Amino acid sequence: MKLNPQQQLAVDHVDGPLLILAGAGSGKTRVLVNRIAKLIDGGIAHPSEVLAVTFTNKAAGEMRKRLEEMLGYAMHDLWVGTFHGMCLRILRQHAERVGLGPHFVVYDDSDQMALIKDVLNLLNISDKAVPPRSALERISRAKDGCQSPEEFAKGAHDFYLGKIAKIYEKYQMRLTESQAVDFGDIIRLTVRLLEENPEICAHYQARFRFLLVDEYQDTNHAQYRFVSLLAKGHNNICVVGDDDQSIYRWRGADVSNILSFERDFPGAVVVRLEQNYRSTQTILDAANGVISNNAGRKPKTLWTENSVGDRVCIVENATDKQEAEEVGNRISRLRDDGAQWRDIAVFYRINAQSRTFEDVFRREGVPYQIIGGVRFYERREIKDVVAYLRLMHDVRDDVALARIINVPSRRIGKQTIDKLKAYAGAINSNIYDAIGSFCDQGMVSSAVGKRLAAFRNMIENLRSLCQGVELGEIVREVLEKTGYIEMLVADKTEEANDRLENISELVSAAGEYKTDEERTGLQAFLDQVALVSDVDSFDSDSGAVTLMTMHLAKGLEFPHVYMVGMEENLFPHARSMDDPDELEEERRLCYVGMTRAMERLTMMYALRRFHFGQHKFGLASRFLEEIPEKFVEWKKKRDYVNSFFPNRRQMPDARYQMNNTGDAFAGHGSRVTGHDTDSEIDYDFDQRTPDEVMSQSYRKGMHVSHPSFGDGIIKTCERTPSGHKVVVKFRSGFEKRLIAELANLTPVSM
Repeated sequence: MKLNPQQQLAVDHVDGPLLILAGAGSGKTRVLVNRIAKLIDGGIAHPSEVLAVTFTNKAAGEMRKRLEEMLGYAMHDLWVGTFHGMCLRILRQHAERVGLGPHFVVYDDSDQMALIKDVLNLLNISDKAVPPRSALERISRAKDGCQSPEEFAKGAHDFYLGKIAKIYEKYQMRLTESQAVDFGDIIRLTVRLLEENPEICAHYQARFRFLLVDEYQDTNHAQYRFVSLLAKGHNNICVVGDDDQSIYRWRGADVSNILSFERDFPGAVVVRLEQNYRSTQTILDAANGVISNNAGRKPKTLWTENSVGDRVCIVENATDKQEAEEVGNRISRLRDDGAQWRDIAVFYRINAQSRTFEDVFRREGVPYQIIGGVRFYERREIKDVVAYLRLMHDVRDDVALARIINVPSRRIGKQTIDKLKAYAGAINSNIYDAIGSFCDQGMVSSAVGKRLAAFRNMIENLRSLCQGVELGEIVREVLEKTGYIEMLVADKTEEANDRLENISELVSAAGEYKTDEERTGLQAFLDQVALVSDVDSFDSDSGAVTLMTMHLAKGLEFPHVYMVGMEENLFPHARSMDDPDELEEERRLCYVGMTRAMERLTMMYALRRFHFGQHKFGLASRFLEEIPEKFVEWKKKRDYVNSFFPNRRQMPDARYQMNNTGDAFAGHGSRVTGHDTDSEIDYDFDQRTPDEVMSQSYRKGMHVSHPSFGDGIIKTCERTPSGHKVVVKFRSGFEKRLIAELANLTPVSM
C-alpha cells in the first residue's frame, strides 16, 4: 500500500518502543498492516512471534484479511484479536494456575446481572439500597484495576463501599463455584497468571517478540499491565492511538496510559500521523476548533489533501420531533441527489433518542439499522439454546441451569427452583449435582421430583449423544430433544415465527463455525458468543441508514453524518457538568462524532425535547459555539417565544422546574429529577409578557444571585430571542450556562 512519509517512518521502525499518534482518518490500520507485513515478509519475525491486539472482533478480522491479501497466504499462526480474546486463549492453557478448570465458561452481561441479583438475595441486601447494576459496575471497575475482592475490601472505607466489598467477595465465590469468569476476570486473571508464574510469563515474552496494540488510548489498568508484562525484556511494543479519541473513561479506560507512554517506555520513538484521508478540510478545521478547548491532550492538527468541502451545517429545531422530521427530509434530498442509504448515519448521545427517528423512518419508508440494540446473541431464544449448550459443556453452570430448567415449561415453578438453589448452597454444591439428593430427601412432592429427575436425565442424554458430533448437529439435537422447536411452532404468533427464524440462523452459524486445534468446537463457539460486541453487528453493505450512539461510531466513517441532540445536559451530558475530566471526555466524544463524516456534517439541536415523559427546554450545546464561525452555516427555524407561545401575550401559568444542574428546563407543569439525585429545584415564573421578561438588562461582569446556586458573576452574556444566554461563575465553584430570565437570575448590588 502507498504510504506517506510519516506512515513509512512508523512502518520502518523495528526495535524498541514506538508510539504512533494517529489522528482520526489518518490510515492507522494501513500502517499496522504494513508494519506486520514487513516484519513477516522481511524475515524479521515469524507470524507466531507477533501479537496484534485490537478493540473489536471486526477490526481483528479486517486486519487479518488485509494481511492475507497482501502476503498471499493464510495467517494461521498470527495472534490477532481483542484483549479479551487473546487473554482468554492464554487463560485456557493455564486455567489450573488460577483455580479454574480448563472448561470454565464466560458469563456475559445478562449472566452477570442474574448472578449479582442472586448474591444480593443471599446477603439479604435490598436492590434499593444497592442497585444490582451499580454493584456490578463497581465490581467491574475494581477488576479493570486488577483488584481482587480482598484488595478492594482494604480500600472500602465507607458504609456503601463496605457493602460492595461483601457483594464482590460473594459474587466471586459464586463465579468460582460455577467454574465461570466474567469479562473483567479474563484480563485480571491473565495478569495474575503472568505475575505469579514467572516461567509462564517468560514463555509468552519469548514467543511474542513484537507487540502491536491498537486504540491504546482506551486501555484500562489491567490491559496496560498485560501488555507491559509481555513487553518486558525486548521492549518491542508498538502502540497506536489518539488521546483526542479517548471516550471510554466510564468503563475504566485511562487516557494517561497513552499520555505517559514515553515515561513508561524510555527511548520511545513518537510518530505523528496528522494527514487525514477521510474528511474535507472544513470538517477537520471545525473538529480541531472543538478539541483544541481540551487541556489534557498532546498537540496535533489534522489536515488533508481532500477538498475544502461544505461548511458544517448547524440546524435549530423547535422540538425533537421536528429534529427527526428534518433529518428525514434531508435524507430524502440526499437520495434524490444520488446518495446511497448506507452512506448516511445518525449519531446520538443516548440510545433512547433513536425512537423519534425510527418513527419517522418507518413512516417514510427509509430502511435503517440500529447498532447497539438487542444483539443477535442476546435475544431470548438464542440465549435459551446457548444456555443448554453451556450446561452440556459444564453442569456446574448454575446461571445457565436456572435459565432453562423450566424452558420449555416442565411445570417446575419458581418456588421449587428457589428451594433447590437454597438447598444447593446449604450443601456447598452446584444446582445440577444437588438435584438427586434434593429429590431423594423429599424436599418436594414426588410429582415435582420426577420432573426434576427427567430434566437431569435429558441433559445427561444430550451430553452423551453429542460426543464427537459436529456443532451444527449438536444444536439440532438440543432443539429437538428439549422440545424448544415444538414450543415455538405451537405458539403460532408472529413473534414465534421471528424467533424460529433466529433459531434457524443459530443452527447455520453453528454449522459454519470453524474451530481451531487448541479448543473443542463447542468450547470455542461458546467463547465467541460470549465475546461478541455491539459494533461487530455493523454491516457497511446493509443498504440502510445507520442509527447509533457516538460511542459506537468510533472507527467507522460515512459520507453524510447527522449529529443530533446537541444540547446542554444531553451533550455534554448533565453528569459531566461539574467534573472537568468528564467534560473533556464529552468534548472528545463530540470530536469523534465529527470526524466520522467524510463529505457533509450536519449538527442539530432542539429547543424543546420530550424526555422521561416530560417536555424540557434546552440550550444549544457549548460544543457548537466552539466551532469557529467561518466553518459553520447556522439554520435557525424560528425564535424561541414563537416556537412555544404562539399567543405572545399568554405566558404559561404553571410552574417550571429545572433539574439540579441548573441548565435544562422542564416544560409546562412538569417535574424533573436529576440523573444522580432525587433533588428537585422549583422555579417560579411571573406573569410578565415575553417582551417584558426580556427587558431586564444583564451584562458581562454583573453580580447576580441564583435561588439555588447563590451569588456569582456573569462571565459571558449574549442577547438571544430566548433571553440573555449567560455563563455564570458561582462562589461555590460551579460554572453554569443559563437563560438568565428563565433561571430567575437577579442582579445583586455590590
